[in-house]
Amino acid sequence: MELPSALLMFISARHAEERILAHLRAHGFADLTLAQGRLAARVAEGGSRVTELAEAAQVTKQTAGFLVNQLEKGGYVERVPDPSDARARLVRMAKRGREAQACAREMEQIVEAEWEQRLGPRKMRALRESLEDLRNITDPYL
Repeated sequence: MELPSALLMFISARHAEERILAHLRAHGFADLTLAQGRLAARVAEGGSRVTELAEAAQVTKQTAGFLVNQLEKGGYVERVPDPSDARARLVRMAKRGREAQACAREMEQIVEAEWEQRLGPRKMRALRESLEDLRNITDPYL
């Protein structure tokens, strides 16, 4: 039975996530959960509001708030005043969060290198181009 393309992409993405999370755990970030990592990955460079994170992660505002609280307790994010709205707060990456991001990027590069070794440079380039094309029609956060 031929699997749908979306399921094949999900399986590969899940594999990469599992490898990244295991790498994080092995390097001192054992308290970081998959749900927290998925939310933290959506924190914008200049910071994000909890409502924006909830929408991007496709979770309720309450769930996003809970995950942000946990990330804050772990030292991964911090809440700072929003310069565009004195009543609002932004979530931005703290030092520990940036360290975790760097650690995650290490494994991302390893996984990509393994995939390229398996597929070859031409197929890997074609895969990336195809996924980028699909992102243009599927990612509302571009």
